[in-house]
Amino acid sequence: MNKRCCFTGHRDIPAGKYVKTMQLLRQHILRLYTEGYTVFNAGGALGFDTMAAQAVLKLKETFPQVQLHLYLPYPRQSEKWSKADKAVYEHILQHCDKVTYAAPEYTPGCMNNRNRALVDNADLCIAYCTETTGGTVYTMNYALDNGVDVVNIAMDI
Repeated sequence: MNKRCCFTGHRDIPAGKYVKTMQLLRQHILRLYTEGYTVFNAGGALGFDTMAAQAVLKLKETFPQVQLHLYLPYPRQSEKWSKADKAVYEHILQHCDKVTYAAPEYTPGCMNNRNRALVDNADLCIAYCTETTGGTVYTMNYALDNGVDVVNIAMDI
């Protein structure tokens, strides 16, 4: 059976930490691939989710058996994003292997439903978390409460 990894992290990655974060992310994803992880689940948000999706797609260029599954809160989540962010998002959507929506339209709980689905379909969670509250913390705690190990790469930066 293919091992599965999900990602959770902040939308805002400090500019001075972006390059190091991406390097660590790529190292972890490559290591996980060598350990049998072939399915990577991302939440489709700006920031760390986008970085993770881009890193998986880069690995997929060399190892086509790698799969990127997107778990999105609702279909129009990007409608208020900048043109540049929308272009990156559309590229990721076009090159991923699977898209699952938590809801057909925005609802107050669709983000948490998306986060739970990410974890429910994973054996490991890679996080970028520097805060003590918010959606990333919620997702990390949900993972730990459900027996999914969490690696917080923000601790290595």
